[in-house]
Amino acid sequence: MVNNTKYLGIDYGAKRVGIAVSDENKKYSFSRDFMINDDKFFRNLLKLIVEEKIIKIVIGYPLNFKSGKTIQTETVEKFRSELGSRLNKNKIEADIVFFDERLTSKIAMDSIINSGLSKKKRQEKGRVDSISAQIILQDFIDKTNNQNIYI
Repeated sequence: MVNNTKYLGIDYGAKRVGIAVSDENKKYSFSRDFMINDDKFFRNLLKLIVEEKIIKIVIGYPLNFKSGKTIQTETVEKFRSELGSRLNKNKIEADIVFFDERLTSKIAMDSIINSGLSKKKRQEKGRVDSISAQIILQDFIDKTNNQNIYI
């Protein structure tokens, strides 16, 4: 049987949530359209998790440069807790992990600037969120795959 499960990357924000999904081999991440963080957000997110057969959710974990927590760190921790509760309530099995997201927004912005997109397209804030999610997920995949090489 073909293993067609995937990983989900999330760059959580109060207004928008960047989304990325891996390929079935869990080697590459692909940005998706961001989701609006409104009253339909969790319903839409759970639907995506089920449709894409997500088995691991990688949430960007915001820390400051001294590895300390910030106000945003606490917000992301609350989001993780709420997501875990909703997964359990809906009998959806997926691991949730945090992954250091320092500098991902800057890297995402640099990537967008260098992409050749028009200035108007580059200024779409949701684009940065989704590319940040893609970077978070790809970094997680690369780190995980590199660890497996040495085991």
